[in-house]
Amino acid sequence: MGHVVSYGAPVDQSIRLAGGKVVLIGQATSTHRFHMENAITEKTAAAVYVISHHVVDYGLLNLVEFVEIAHAKGVPVIVDAASEYDLKLFLEQGADIALYSGHKFLGGPTSGIVAGNKDLVRNAFLQNMGIGRGMKVGKESVYGVMAALEAWEKRDHAGIRERETGYLNLWKETLDGRPGVTALIEPDPTNNPLDRMRVIISAPEAHITAWDLAAALRSGEQPVIVRDHEVEHHYFYLDPCNLHPGQETIVAARLAEELDKARASNEIIATPIELLSKHRFDGMLRWPD
Repeated sequence: MGHVVSYGAPVDQSIRLAGGKVVLIGQATSTHRFHMENAITEKTAAAVYVISHHVVDYGLLNLVEFVEIAHAKGVPVIVDAASEYDLKLFLEQGADIALYSGHKFLGGPTSGIVAGNKDLVRNAFLQNMGIGRGMKVGKESVYGVMAALEAWEKRDHAGIRERETGYLNLWKETLDGRPGVTALIEPDPTNNPLDRMRVIISAPEAHITAWDLAAALRSGEQPVIVRDHEVEHHYFYLDPCNLHPGQETIVAARLAEELDKARASNEIIATPIELLSKHRFDGMLRWPD
């Protein structure tokens, strides 16, 4: 249950679209072996495990244990690893199928990769005649992700990490010493080989809340989009891996601009937190106007 997160829609919606019935196991913050062992029946087609920084990261079954329980019952394991860097790890840990995005770390066009057991991959391919044309991947995306995989094998991964570390150090220099702002460089929560910056905001000193700063950053002439999925806890993340060289200075300048503007305000910029949920979809509902 702690893996049913949103990636634009509930992660289990794709299973329903394919004709499967979703059986959730455990609770959102605690799943034990007996939950899974007793949920598997003769009708169980597969067991799905999600790797993501959005899932609950405590109190749940780890992947090795999940695989052990499923395989003991003769059930294959599908790992949703869409935003993960390592293209081999989850298969090595016993997954029968691993699903990867073709466009996140790989940098290809919108697409996906189904890797693993040949018979199961073939079954997914045959869904061309199941789900049908609505889920068709274009030829451009097929060739694009093939090219992205080839480029991945030749990529200077260490050089990219070094460049991203430079971005993080620049942002930390920009933020250090500013009233009400704490900048922490932290490792990726699912062990991808990169760091991010957590920006913690104390509104009384910074004169702005974390969520209002996030909104100001994305609303400027040069929008900066932050990871604000936990912003009610008074912080957001800056991610260096989505930038082209030179854009890191734009991010630094925009941070300084909005924080200076807030400090110059006589009053604290503080939209009530409950209004975030109330107006979250206003823009979407006005589209295309």
